[in-house]
Amino acid sequence: PPPLGAPPPRPEGPRPPRSSAGPAPASAIPTRPEGAGPMRSGPPQGNRPRTNAGDDDEAPRVARRPGVPGKATPSAPRPGGGENAGRARLTVTNALEDASERMRSEASWRRRMRRMTGHRVTEQKEKIMRVVTIPETITIADLANRMSERAVDIIRMLMKQGQMHKITDVIDADTAQLIAEELGHTVTRVAESDVEEGLFDAPDAEDSLQPRAPVVTIMGHVDHGKTSLLDALRKTNVVSGEAGGITQHIGAYQVVSPLGGKITFIDTPGHAAFTAMRARGAKVTDIVVLVVAANDSVMPQTVEAINHAKAAKVPMIVAINKIDLPDARPERVKTDLLQYEVQVESLGGDVLEIELSAKTGQNLDKLLEAIQLQAEVLELKANPDRLAEGTVIEAKLDRGRGPVATVLIQRGTLRTGDIVVAGAEWGRVRALVSDKGEQLSEAGPSTPVEVLGFNGTPEAGDRVAVVENEARAREITDYRAHQKREKQAARLGAGRGTLADMMSQLKAGAGKKEFPLIVKGDVQGSVEAIVGALAKLGNDEVGARVILSGVGGITESDVGLAETSGAVIIGFNTRAHKEARAAAERAGIEIRYYNIIYDLVDDIKAAMSGLLTPELRETMLGNAEILEVFNITKVGKVAGCRVTEGRVERGAHVRLIRDSVVVHEGKLSTLKRFKDEVKEVQVGQECGMAFESYQDMRVGDVIECYRVEEIKRSL
Repeated sequence: PPPLGAPPPRPEGPRPPRSSAGPAPASAIPTRPEGAGPMRSGPPQGNRPRTNAGDDDEAPRVARRPGVPGKATPSAPRPGGGENAGRARLTVTNALEDASERMRSEASWRRRMRRMTGHRVTEQKEKIMRVVTIPETITIADLANRMSERAVDIIRMLMKQGQMHKITDVIDADTAQLIAEELGHTVTRVAESDVEEGLFDAPDAEDSLQPRAPVVTIMGHVDHGKTSLLDALRKTNVVSGEAGGITQHIGAYQVVSPLGGKITFIDTPGHAAFTAMRARGAKVTDIVVLVVAANDSVMPQTVEAINHAKAAKVPMIVAINKIDLPDARPERVKTDLLQYEVQVESLGGDVLEIELSAKTGQNLDKLLEAIQLQAEVLELKANPDRLAEGTVIEAKLDRGRGPVATVLIQRGTLRTGDIVVAGAEWGRVRALVSDKGEQLSEAGPSTPVEVLGFNGTPEAGDRVAVVENEARAREITDYRAHQKREKQAARLGAGRGTLADMMSQLKAGAGKKEFPLIVKGDVQGSVEAIVGALAKLGNDEVGARVILSGVGGITESDVGLAETSGAVIIGFNTRAHKEARAAAERAGIEIRYYNIIYDLVDDIKAAMSGLLTPELRETMLGNAEILEVFNITKVGKVAGCRVTEGRVERGAHVRLIRDSVVVHEGKLSTLKRFKDEVKEVQVGQECGMAFESYQDMRVGDVIECYRVEEIKRSL
């Protein structure tokens, strides 16, 4: 037997499995060496399940709240483990917290999630190559969406090219195309103007064309009898309704000729300001009738009308009017026209000429026959069975009917209910009114009609087209309105340029005065002519600035704008609303009404002339020589002089000349003859002179006396 206190001998053979249920023998409990510190409290090591406290992943799994990685709920004690079962090694965390609750660290949670997802096979998505539609300008965000790419990648590519951009910045189509192609996409370029494709000038089949009435424009100098001639042809009296007897609007009428055919006449003003109206008339016309007064011959606007007709490449018929007057000389008119390469038939040329009198009606039938003959030679045809196209001859804002446009139909047939587009305005045709005031259900080629139904006043000269639906009409007008705004912005910003340019402009125009105006008229053409005439009035010192121009009555907003800008309101053949009149009286804003463009231009010219700086002109009075200089107490130095030339006046401007050099310019403060103050001293007499705020006078100096006159200038 082994000695007392010795360990039992180890049995031979395999070691039996160790039981965790029974207590360990006392000899198996490790003892702590002396000086190793206090013994750790807790159950014996053999009395609990074997755990690895250093690896949290081997710890008992606990129930966790979903979505909260750091929190854990206490688990139920394991059976057979006693009250301290599952107890981990003592740490700082366990010492400070309740040891019964087990917590998983955040690092452990990350490791576990990384282990769970790290071995997962991620599929590499195949990149989809797209066909990207790129307009003229596009934002970076929109381009990224169309390509299904990240906007950050696009910005990075732009930065490599030396361009700094934000996601909301707009880039041009060329840059966008480079980026899209570099990323492997296919690009389709589109322009905003594509919305207008197919709107105008679609060709017609030859078998669909039918004869149409000729469009004849009557042109010539002011007061040569154009409207009177048209009145005689139409058997009406339009000229009596025109203010001052001069035409200030463009009109369109239809007449039946003696041969039975219809002729459409367009009447244009002859005043110099209405150049744009005459140009529009020449563009839409087939034949130009040039009216020249037999007693006045060729004038400036006659020459301009000839040039318009040549530019439009249309045939011309010369109507020599007023042959009933005693001082009429038709032969002089024919010879004067030769200077401008217009050779009439009687002088061996190819231009038809008719001598007539609008007042007596002489030879009017010959003029109509000549027009009809010329139209047959031209073989004018159009297709009436298609969507209508035309041109706005004139436009106005009627208070009762709204925007009204006088349209000349050139192709197709316009019907009530059609959706029409004219410039940046569109609308559905509510009514068609003929030149005689009759309601029409439709209007064919070469027919002038008033169209009601536009949502705004179109501009004179805009082309009119019928479209299929409202969506297309909105698309076209939105594009045109955008283009219009861009042009205005470019026009306003054109004068800015670089900083150096701006500074030089400020220096050059520092003294320039502006005459602010607000112009409201009855029709678009008149407003256009007035603005053009006012723009020509100014010079380098003063100029008219039209802040606002428009068609229709003068409103409260116009008065408010005039009050803000200090402008004068001009109404041409239009009046202010009741509320606007009251607002203008309260604000002290002047509203001027005109019905003749001559009076308007003359008044504005006179008002602008008042802003011109008057011209200063010097008038020499005389010279005096200083003989002696006296120093008088409380007065200062007084020069004793003799007048050698002309005369000297008190209060006049003087120059002190020493050795032929001007040393002082000022005014005479004192002029004495002996002891008396006098107004003037004549040549050969002696006098005493003192200058205002100047004392340095010497014997032998010459005093030059002169007067400054202000002369009023005019434009």
